[in-house]
Amino acid sequence: MRKRSLWAMALVMVCLFLAASCSRDKEPAELAIKGVEEALNAAKGEIAKYVPDQLKSLEAAVKGAKEKFEKKEYTEALNAAKDLPGKVKEAVAAAAAKKAELTKGWEAVSAELPKMVEEIKAKVEALGKAKKLPAGMDKAKLEGAKAGLGELTQGWADAENAFKGGNLSDALAKGKEVKGKAGALMASLEPTK
Repeated sequence: MRKRSLWAMALVMVCLFLAASCSRDKEPAELAIKGVEEALNAAKGEIAKYVPDQLKSLEAAVKGAKEKFEKKEYTEALNAAKDLPGKVKEAVAAAAAKKAELTKGWEAVSAELPKMVEEIKAKVEALGKAKKLPAGMDKAKLEGAKAGLGELTQGWADAENAFKGGNLSDALAKGKEVKGKAGALMASLEPTK
């Protein structure tokens, strides 16, 4: 009988210890999850714009920590949340690096493209005023070049608007597309030999 009561008392002590340690982690887990959510919400816009995959991963990790907390698994919730601030910082750094990369690409395109468009415009105007078109150029080709110039101008305006709107990925993609078309149009205006 005495052994049983010792075992019962030991079991009660273990249960009390576990309950105390779990409830001891409740407040730190709650604070950790709240802190991560605040940090993620503050940086969400940039992360979503430049490294959306990392945002999905972070949101899933926060959700997992919250689920553990709701199940009263406070120690596990705390463990799940403790590394997340570092991961949010990494995502912010990755977003900044991607933004810098896109900005650099945009600057290169925006430095070249307006000059190309002006050269094409000057060639089209000169060909339009010419009394005799050079070899390999006819009226239909010249009209096509004029239409192409209009498309380039509109495409460049769309790219600039995307840039002004803060959508660097879209702006750069549109700028590169316009640059490719400008190169092809410029080549078509060269006289054939």
